[in-house]
Amino acid sequence: MPLTDRLHAAGIRAGLTAIGFAETTPFLQVREAMVRRIESGRSAGMGFTFTDPTRATTVTDSFPWARSLVVAAHGYLPEAGSPGPARPGTGRVARFATGDHYAPLIRALGVMEGLLSEGGHRTGVVVDDARLVDRAAAVRSGVAWWGKSTMALAPGVGPWFLIGSIATDAELSPSSPMQRSCGECVACIPACPTGALDEAGVLDARRCLSHLGQAPGSIPVEFRQAMGDRLYGCDECLTACPPGSRALEEATAERGRIDLVEVLASADRPLRSRFGHFYVPRNQVRHLRRNALVALGNGGDRGMVGVVAGYVGHPDPLLRLHAAWALGRLGGPLARAALRAAMAAERDPEVCAELQAAVEAAGGSLD
Repeated sequence: MPLTDRLHAAGIRAGLTAIGFAETTPFLQVREAMVRRIESGRSAGMGFTFTDPTRATTVTDSFPWARSLVVAAHGYLPEAGSPGPARPGTGRVARFATGDHYAPLIRALGVMEGLLSEGGHRTGVVVDDARLVDRAAAVRSGVAWWGKSTMALAPGVGPWFLIGSIATDAELSPSSPMQRSCGECVACIPACPTGALDEAGVLDARRCLSHLGQAPGSIPVEFRQAMGDRLYGCDECLTACPPGSRALEEATAERGRIDLVEVLASADRPLRSRFGHFYVPRNQVRHLRRNALVALGNGGDRGMVGVVAGYVGHPDPLLRLHAAWALGRLGGPLARAALRAAMAAERDPEVCAELQAAVEAAGGSLD
């Protein structure tokens, strides 16, 4: 049996959704598109593969001996579940982050890597790694096609899968790219809450809620209300994607709804342990607390005023600022009183401006 067939069979037995094979020549068109996004500002200063587009699109920069890529997809629905309806004091995370859904993908890649190693071949596993634009590898290998949402889409699972690759010195026959596209479908574009997508399949990360929830610093005020009850991730363009609808219908278990009060009450170490599979800027869980404050403000439950008010006196000005905004959204006499008390003690100009705006939003005045 050819090595490609043995690898495919082993990967499917290990639980993978799809496996393909690709050459390691540079992904030049993808690189050019990445550079255009950087130059236009639409990459929003993102790191990861955008830190070095040349390396991310040139497999042999990281693996000079590589001759082939083994590319694998792992569908994470229905296991990831769905967050269910909004509930007071809770926030939701995107389905890919309801657990460490990369773990089964990595295990399955290990099975295929073992086969290659047994045959005397050199290997390097690349999963969620800045050294490779994994969606480009998935498309070249025939595992997926490019969606207008900028996601890679695969038959049966749509966008609901994770990608991993093995660079190897084995000369493997490449798979044929998939002859599919989104055609006339634009369902993902109006589904985006902030209009971050265009019909050319370009994402403006400056408007993407998933990116903003992971980016350092303050969430731009014009996008805070659109964050809704999101603690991490978004999923709206994925949910709207017709090729993924069947997989989504099967994701009936309620998962991914988080107690925001617990997030705000927890110390740093337990938060890092619980959400260690999240990407958090510089591993600072202050950003999760920031997101939790915004979600509580959007929740409209004035029973949360006391919890949020505890943060307008926090040592971290980033959290004081977002707590002020949340109190302005919640409103009411208790929120106004907390804002006025905070204003009397505040010295940070940016936080002072946020407190002023929050008092006005809450229906009060500092006069």
